[in-house]
Amino acid sequence: MSDRIRTAIAGIGNCASALVQGVYAYQDVADGGSIPGLMNTSLGGYKPRDIMFVASFDVDDRKVGKDLSEAIFETPNNTRRFATPPKLGVEVSRGPILDGLGKYLRPVIEFNSKNSPVDVAGVLKKADAEILVSYLPVGSERATKFYALEALKAGCGFINAMPVFIASNPLWQKKFREARLPVAGDDVMSQIGATVLHKTLVKLLVDRGVKVEESYQLNIGGDTDFLNMLEEERLKSKRESKTSAVIAMTPYPVSLRIGPSDYVEFLGNKKICYIRVDGKYFGETPVTIDVKLDVYDAPNSAGVVIDVVRAMKIALDRGISGPLTSISAYAFKHPPVQLPYDKAKQWVEEFIEGKRER
Repeated sequence: MSDRIRTAIAGIGNCASALVQGVYAYQDVADGGSIPGLMNTSLGGYKPRDIMFVASFDVDDRKVGKDLSEAIFETPNNTRRFATPPKLGVEVSRGPILDGLGKYLRPVIEFNSKNSPVDVAGVLKKADAEILVSYLPVGSERATKFYALEALKAGCGFINAMPVFIASNPLWQKKFREARLPVAGDDVMSQIGATVLHKTLVKLLVDRGVKVEESYQLNIGGDTDFLNMLEEERLKSKRESKTSAVIAMTPYPVSLRIGPSDYVEFLGNKKICYIRVDGKYFGETPVTIDVKLDVYDAPNSAGVVIDVVRAMKIALDRGISGPLTSISAYAFKHPPVQLPYDKAKQWVEEFIEGKRER
């Protein structure tokens, strides 16, 4: 078993910033210590400090060419700064734009279209990367598929944190299985985010015999992710991903509306979520639950992805290829198999112990 997990990142935005910070924030935690947001400090023998960043890709001129440790704090990134990584010796390479920039996001990104992108697979191979994490903007269908193919060419496992259906798509599952590589996704679910909270509330009501009739989840935020999501055309997969995660908790149809509602610049990387669930219990008596959740968005997913990276490394060590159903059900909104949170966690624990193949 290698003592390092050679990891690459596509998209050096707020989530990548929190991921890199998170790895270096907990370098000195004792083996028996606990880290908020991680399943365990040691996952199958791997700790956060075992993650080693070896390659990175972005399109913004303020990030390309800089060391990853510096690029994660460049504008327009605006998440919390909770750790200062050392210089990593990993230069951010220029990736292709494709459909990565929507009409609202493009004006805030600095780039020169005359600069040519790198050979992504070539960079990954040269860096001897084992895993590629995709943090591309919402709606980047072509770009996400491009990076998935580059991971296949380079012999990397692929973690799809975005709402483009790769790990949950049978055709892509076959591609990774045939390449003898693991894939996990799709659309990362935060540690305590809107979707996991919404899923848990609905599952609680169903388990307690309440008939859930209708529900909504509305989110606002002030980072580039929310700015990008002002473009309704880019939200089809995002809405489907979030909706499927909640609807899977009910054995019957429910009137449901889920999705971002607006961009509020002064919120920065904060996300505010409003959830309402209406139903009826004994005697056709109405019940309503209203919840407001206020979180910093990027750190909310970073710990989850640290768990996914380590789970994928375990799969690589064991020669497991294709979709990783357990960690995907635990960590993503649109996994190959939808499960309640407690069941998904049980599956992951069984996978780590070697009692479940994937």
